[in-house]
Amino acid sequence: MSGGGRAVRHHGGSPVWRDVRAVVFDTDGVITDSARVHAAAWKAAFDACLRDHVPADSRLRRPFDIRDDYLRYVDGKSRLDGAASFLDSRGLTLPPGHPDDRPGTGTVAAVAAYKERIFMERLREGGIEAYPGTVRLLEALRERGVPLAAASASRHAPELLARAGVLPLFDALVDGAEAARLHLPGKPDPALFLEATRRLGVPAGQAAVVEDALAGVEAGGRGGFRLVVGVDRTAGPDTGAALLRHGADIVVRDLSELLTEDVKE
Repeated sequence: MSGGGRAVRHHGGSPVWRDVRAVVFDTDGVITDSARVHAAAWKAAFDACLRDHVPADSRLRRPFDIRDDYLRYVDGKSRLDGAASFLDSRGLTLPPGHPDDRPGTGTVAAVAAYKERIFMERLREGGIEAYPGTVRLLEALRERGVPLAAASASRHAPELLARAGVLPLFDALVDGAEAARLHLPGKPDPALFLEATRRLGVPAGQAAVVEDALAGVEAGGRGGFRLVVGVDRTAGPDTGAALLRHGADIVVRDLSELLTEDVKE
């Protein structure tokens, strides 16, 4: 299936939102356009690390790919998990370091801190906006009385949602700080999403997850959610198919495509 293709695997011909009593939305790349800022910050940090620690295998010396590598190794994961995943893919074994390591390339934690510093610099330089199609869907679901939650591995989720003007649309928010406080494992473990549905008071089997990350749609599948929606912003040659393989029931390019009659009933 092409990157923009759509398919429903488990719900037959029934309307998309039928029997969905709550919806959990990932933040970066689903609600806000902040994924582009995260990806650019990761590229700066990883490329510096690859210059300082050249992989032994010449085939692994290419720079960080802002689309493919970001989606495959980083998107949807905590900073430390994302950094470790990408570095491992390039055959680099750095010491894990400590959470308070200064930005640099000597440890996994230092690379993550390097990314964080660049992300904050670029966040201050430019604004963050919510995708119009997502806002329209959120407003339609709220009008229908469907409880909504935002969930993100990022500690910046509250600030990003507030800057984008959509924070009041959500009944619950579980961000990276909450995940750390509750010791929730990262995606593809479904713990983050399950905590969100717990706060909404709806079981996962009656809720939907909306995600753009491979680890995220896999988490939705593992969590037993009634519906897992994959969002393919990249429109790449195979990203839609990859989202389906990892657990999405349906893949769309923009959430306005899901403004079907059943969400307006």
